[in-house]
Amino acid sequence: MSKDIQVSSEVGTLKRLIIHSPDAGIGKIAPRMMEDLLYDDIVFLDKMREEYNQYLSVLLWFLDPDVMINRDKSDADFFKPTKPGYLKSDKVMDAEYLLMQVLRNDLAKQLLVSAVCAMEKCDFETQMLLMKMDAETLTRTLISGVWIYEEEEDYLFAPIPNFIFTRDIGIVINDHLLLIKAAEKGRTREALFIKYIAYFNLFGDEAKWDEYSFSNKVIELEDNEYYFLTDSLQKEQQEVSIEGGDVMMISPRHLLVGLSARTTQNAIHQLTTQLFKRNLVDKVSVVNIPAERAYMHIDTIFTMIKRDSWVVYAPFTRDAITLSKEEIDFRRMLDDEMETPEEQVYVTQFIREEKPDGFKVTVKEFDFLDDLLADVSKGDFGCEKVNIIPNGNAKFPFTEREQWTDSCNFLAIREGVIIGYDRNTYTNKTLQDRGFKIICAQDFNEQMDAGAKLDELITGDTLITLPSAELSRARGGTHCMSMPLLREEI
Repeated sequence: MSKDIQVSSEVGTLKRLIIHSPDAGIGKIAPRMMEDLLYDDIVFLDKMREEYNQYLSVLLWFLDPDVMINRDKSDADFFKPTKPGYLKSDKVMDAEYLLMQVLRNDLAKQLLVSAVCAMEKCDFETQMLLMKMDAETLTRTLISGVWIYEEEEDYLFAPIPNFIFTRDIGIVINDHLLLIKAAEKGRTREALFIKYIAYFNLFGDEAKWDEYSFSNKVIELEDNEYYFLTDSLQKEQQEVSIEGGDVMMISPRHLLVGLSARTTQNAIHQLTTQLFKRNLVDKVSVVNIPAERAYMHIDTIFTMIKRDSWVVYAPFTRDAITLSKEEIDFRRMLDDEMETPEEQVYVTQFIREEKPDGFKVTVKEFDFLDDLLADVSKGDFGCEKVNIIPNGNAKFPFTEREQWTDSCNFLAIREGVIIGYDRNTYTNKTLQDRGFKIICAQDFNEQMDAGAKLDELITGDTLITLPSAELSRARGGTHCMSMPLLREEI
């Protein structure tokens, strides 16, 4: 299946991806545990599923329309990955469905159950209980943390509500797959699942599963010896963690990585070293952002929507930063350690240059995020101009309000055709003023169901808006809710 894995841009026409529909575990979060599970609020699961199903339907109409055309509209199981009536697309694939296929293999089942039980500190009886489950029941239990027996719920371990953000669990870099190392305990089970999906499904060969063979197309990062041989106070300095929201395969030989609250210097060092040794990219640009919950990953402050266009968190743009420096801040003159979030945003670019006896690395720096984005559009894609589109129409407080609800976080289905949240009205109006047609997901899906032709309905630059009253509470947008496996080359 690895021949169908290739991503070399953020905006090439999307052909195949992994998603995950909101599962029952999200509805089990109690307020007292939501921070440990990385949520800022509890959500109304039924409404969240309705919103997500609009998103999933849009993806299917673009990537696998036959599934939508031939579906039984009365089948309530169409969107449920472990049910017989599930959509079963090989282009829009649910991580839950892929995990279920993996768990049909006895070796994978034994290894994964043992790993989960060790991670969750389960007793031996629970481990044996899990081993006796069929693939469907086991998959639902491992994800939700709940075993349903005779209509009673038994909580075996915590849910993993962030699994809907499949961007964070793995990133395709050309024809390789980078597996994440989660920064927070609440996401470690997801990381384990994608590892097994990668080795036993995406890159797996069923005939060789019992031969303990590995694919050289999978990249894993490891903790170094300093991490294991230092005390608890020093461990944080040696930590290796990286999440997919901080990684963008932005052009065929150029990777962007965020240095953030979730991705560490050690991880970036290890990743860049591997990529340069494998000659997978020529440039790795590291975007330093404030290590704060509000920003979290680089795809919360900018995403590419066309090769010459970017939506960017307005306070982090050159215009906003330059304007703010025109006024003397007397507080800063009294406290030289006072540093604004904007001043923490800068870029260090590492460039691999081939030499007869190997390669050398040179370094380039950008003072402003805009300069990097312009360098990508002009240098990597040959664009004559660059459009930096500020979120929230660059108006306070709407820039902050809408950044919090992922107004800088868009998934490009094809160049200039993007999906985002409907609630970010100022950002969406800004896009409309820049020439984007806006159509809400429900109208789009209804018109497609009625027989509309996709290329007649979607002409030119288009923003498809999702209902987002509940989805936005989970602190992730459409870019977060996608793990592209295949995009057309630009």
